[in-house]
Amino acid sequence: MRWRGRRESSNVEDRRGQGGGGGFGRSGRPIQIPLGRGVGGGGLSGIVILIVLFFVLRACGIDPMQILEGGGPATNPQISRDGATGDRPTDEQAQFVSVVLAETEDVWNGIFQAEGQTYREPALVLFAGQVQSACGFASSASGPFYCPGDSRLYLDTDFFDELSQRFGASGDFAQAYVVAHEVGHHVQNLIGVLPEFNRQRQAMSQTEANEMSIRVELQADCFAGIWAHFTDQKGLLEEGDIEEALNAAHQIGDDTLQRRTQGYVVPESFNHGTSEQRATWFQNGFANGRLADCDTFNNPV
Repeated sequence: MRWRGRRESSNVEDRRGQGGGGGFGRSGRPIQIPLGRGVGGGGLSGIVILIVLFFVLRACGIDPMQILEGGGPATNPQISRDGATGDRPTDEQAQFVSVVLAETEDVWNGIFQAEGQTYREPALVLFAGQVQSACGFASSASGPFYCPGDSRLYLDTDFFDELSQRFGASGDFAQAYVVAHEVGHHVQNLIGVLPEFNRQRQAMSQTEANEMSIRVELQADCFAGIWAHFTDQKGLLEEGDIEEALNAAHQIGDDTLQRRTQGYVVPESFNHGTSEQRATWFQNGFANGRLADCDTFNNPV
């Protein structure tokens, strides 16, 4: 990816020199959405209705964001570094992440503005070892995650070494895919998918929650593909970049991960999607850059 010399996002907090705080209790805390773990969610009917309404209202020229202005994470003001803890990152890896975040800001600001809406940019928190978020206490073992409670992405950049060495997904665009996937969860938060999903989670069985979790994760993969589509149009992608992203999607599929860690797969425990599904939905977003191609709730996955 041709990233050097490009704008770095101002929405990055570097907490790597700070110690982690104490954790919250389990009850009542928001759901965090990590890259490599399952997420809780809600019922199929509510999500389907929400998705259908979103696209229908957009087609009719109505701003769906106005309907969501009643409260919750989607109505948080834009987060910036003003008053934020942590220093501006200066090492190359963190600068790369800052550029990728800036590129996602450009793409999603453009998409939302085209629909007459405002994109509320997330913050990205770099941490080392452990971190405190509005979703509670997390360690590096959690992997990258998005917290809807504070509209922040959390990333220990050492994960990129693990992505390359343990998962066999090397390359800067594999890393960019990780960031774009978590930004995809933020987009879901803004359009109301995550709030509705998390609200209905309590009424679901574990099997139902896993099934819906897969649809949420695959949509975030598709949104990452949308970002890649427009980034490619800007001439920033290099030969092999898309292959790096697809390989990363393949390496973190539930079936591939389970074969690697335990030697067999348990499909009913899947909560992110198979390697084939993750790669397919990334490609769906990349092909045309359309939100309508990312409706994982009304289409077979």
